[in-house]
Amino acid sequence: MKRWKKPAIATLTLMMSAAMVLSGCGKDSSKDSKETKAPTTAPTTAASKAPAATTTPAATTAADPNAIDVSKLEPVELRMVFPGAPQKDQQAVNDEINKYLKEKLNATIKIEPIQWGQWDQKVNLMVSSREKVDIMFTAVWSQYGVNVGKKAFLALNDDNGKYGNLLQKYGPTIQQNITPDILKGSQINGLNYGIPTLKEMASEGGVLYRKDIAQELGIEDQLKAAKTLDDLTPILEKVKAAKPDMTPVFLRDGDNFNSHYFANWDFLGDNNIEGVLLKDGDDTTIKARFDFDRYMATLKSTRNMFVKGLVNKDAATTQLSGTDAFKTGKIFMIPSALKPGKDTEVAASTGLTDKVAQLTMNVKTTAVSEAAGSMLAISSTSTNPERAMMFINLLHSDKYLNNLLNFGIEGTHYKKTGDNTVESTDKTADYSLGAAWMFGSQFLNYIWKGEPADKWDQFKSFNEGTHYSKGLGFTFDNNAKISPKVAATLNIRKQYDPALDTGSIDPEKKVPEYQQKMKAAGLDDIVKEKQAQFDAFLSKK
Repeated sequence: MKRWKKPAIATLTLMMSAAMVLSGCGKDSSKDSKETKAPTTAPTTAASKAPAATTTPAATTAADPNAIDVSKLEPVELRMVFPGAPQKDQQAVNDEINKYLKEKLNATIKIEPIQWGQWDQKVNLMVSSREKVDIMFTAVWSQYGVNVGKKAFLALNDDNGKYGNLLQKYGPTIQQNITPDILKGSQINGLNYGIPTLKEMASEGGVLYRKDIAQELGIEDQLKAAKTLDDLTPILEKVKAAKPDMTPVFLRDGDNFNSHYFANWDFLGDNNIEGVLLKDGDDTTIKARFDFDRYMATLKSTRNMFVKGLVNKDAATTQLSGTDAFKTGKIFMIPSALKPGKDTEVAASTGLTDKVAQLTMNVKTTAVSEAAGSMLAISSTSTNPERAMMFINLLHSDKYLNNLLNFGIEGTHYKKTGDNTVESTDKTADYSLGAAWMFGSQFLNYIWKGEPADKWDQFKSFNEGTHYSKGLGFTFDNNAKISPKVAATLNIRKQYDPALDTGSIDPEKKVPEYQQKMKAAGLDDIVKEKQAQFDAFLSKK
């Protein structure tokens, strides 16, 4: 497979390095917690259990018409669902969160991670049955546009909505810390249906691999020189020969070499809706993936790996995430979206400290897939959307709560070694969500032993010098006119993508059949509608 050539860096002036307020990044953020822009709280006894760095919502002032006296609110219970493996100490951590939230918001919350392999199906059932949920993870690769089309999420910045402009009323820190460009980049027809996580806003695709095994086998230099999938194949063959009990590369539906972050597909808002641009290109003509040479080349290379026994046999059906597979110690490599320190982060969460390295294999880009690549939405079935928005805002402002949700209980699941640095304990594995990129602001996260002290500065630098997709700022509206055809093609994609993308079936035999069924279901009409909306967007720039 040919390597995709790096285009000239776009000369757009859009600044995507979200204005990351580093008051919580490497120093105590409590000094900024007194601002009168955040929701109020009653005096808290729970504060004695939180470190001094805790950011607390501000006190009520007459000058702030949106300030809220939480002590006057009725108690409510929230429910939050997101993809991830249930944790051994989940209930203990949830109890600590609720002790804290009771004082901060007069609320409790039930956190519910759902296994990655079950996530899409369970979300579909929740949406179709109108199950009561308050906060739900969503992303362009997790049916964001589809579920907005189904009215599953509330518009959060709608002045005329049932609950008013929730973002304006209860999201002061969100508005302060996330630039308008990022918020606009995740909108559909001018409305935010999810709040982006503040993290890296550029994307690179590549692989994570066992550095210790590569060194043992003397293949590290060969790995570092790999530019294409076909370059990886002989390396993986050496691993298979030397380590027959180890799976050379672990693939799964959604995490493979045809994933948007690796192949650089820009789906323009929802990765489940066919019709793409190339993120690393400059053409504004939308096509189905079938019409790009990159698509078939990727599938053929992946199929070659699978036939040679280099890929896990259950790749098309496994419910394990890549990081959970890594935890078994029997996986050499996984594909991954990359960022500074991704290898160290995954090593810490999988018990493989100092044993993981990363290899970039494509061009760094920024698209809607980054602006809307990780968000928290408020379900339209929520009976407490105001409190749900307050909670999301706290994940962007409250250092103690953010780290409690992500890493568990201080002194149990991690040990502090400085104001903003931590190390693992013998109980770290009992609560290790590996989901810091999902919740609020990553810039509030502690820095783990082995991570660079300037980690967050590296993130800021990473967000610069990226190739901006021509689709940046545009999100396809899966409107009533086209949504039935989108739904039909989505069902067909579920039949073919997992097996094709993991090499489990022969693409030369199955892709023509797949393409024919997609066309019969309305593929050409979807692409046409996407192009029409996109052209209208471009005409207004």
